[in-house]
Amino acid sequence: MSAILSVQNLTKTYVGGHQALKSVNLDIRRGEIFALLGPNGAGKTTLIGIACGLVTPSGGSVTVDGHDVVRDFRAARATLGLVPQELTTDAFETVWATVSFSRGLFGCRPDPVLLERVLRSLSLWEKRDSKIATLSGGMKRRVLIAKALSHEPRVLFLDEPSAGVDVELRRDMWNVVRGLRDAGVTIILTTHYIEEAEEMADRIGIISRGELILVEEKATLMQKLGRKQLTLHLQDALSTVPAALAEYGLTLSADGLTLVYSFENEGGRARITALLRQLSESGITFRDLETSQSSLEEIFVSLVRGAA
Repeated sequence: MSAILSVQNLTKTYVGGHQALKSVNLDIRRGEIFALLGPNGAGKTTLIGIACGLVTPSGGSVTVDGHDVVRDFRAARATLGLVPQELTTDAFETVWATVSFSRGLFGCRPDPVLLERVLRSLSLWEKRDSKIATLSGGMKRRVLIAKALSHEPRVLFLDEPSAGVDVELRRDMWNVVRGLRDAGVTIILTTHYIEEAEEMADRIGIISRGELILVEEKATLMQKLGRKQLTLHLQDALSTVPAALAEYGLTLSADGLTLVYSFENEGGRARITALLRQLSESGITFRDLETSQSSLEEIFVSLVRGAA
């Protein structure tokens, strides 16, 4: 799949010497949802700011749909929509007025039919004549998305799209984002909610201290780096793990009724088969077993700690 946004050897050093980005290279595929994860100060917002023409890079380049964001700013910016983390809408304007004004800022002709479609897709049509100050936090967040979509961008940046939004509205937001992707919009989101990336993203990038330390398909990342555990609920309590099972590094619960075996995907099935056989040979029976896998959050934490 072709790249709609390409970042090449991008660097940014601020006055005072802080290096926010260190030779970042990244291609965003057309039509995907890409989640950029990283701790505070990792460089996520700087990267978005450069791509949207709000921050000047120190070196390297960013192109959007073939347009360089520095040399061909207007064409590049017209291709992009940005939903910032902060709620920056004019509180005393109506929803319709602020979205219409946003479209005009990009030199686009009025298009009431398009704006109606955008507002309806975000469940804002009934609120079109409401002052933004009267809206809930979730609705204000939707207005920001409507503003960003008013000029029909092909790439949409969402910086912490569900910050300050309750769980129910957050899930509604996820459905909105999926609908945008299905309509052909490429989505790049930053989030502190790891489950948000796990739920929605096609690919995941992890940035730490200005360096992109990993870019991977979500499913592949979970498979490659997610540790699994086999938990065996024993029929009878054990006082210790038998010496014959020492090679498996089993963990025995305090009550002696649970054995936990941690394993990697690579060769895991064969090892489990061998373990179960040796349990049987040792006269150990179990009444139930279950498997679990590390969450994306656990993978993220381990990668960032490793890069520190």
